[in-house]
Amino acid sequence: MTREIMTVAQVAEYLQLSEMTTYKLVQEGKLPGFKIGRHWRVKKEDLSEYIERLKNGERL
Repeated sequence: MTREIMTVAQVAEYLQLSEMTTYKLVQEGKLPGFKIGRHWRVKKEDLSEYIERLKNGERL
């Protein structure tokens, strides 16, 4: 089953970044995310769009 909603740890692993860097990207609004209680989550679809924008040379 493919996860539609990912934790920051899962996003960090997927992007091969540290969790701290991933938290910063989400908190600064560079990577679209949302909070459930105190925990950040990222939609897989938003992550794919973020990657495509980076591939197209957008500065984020």
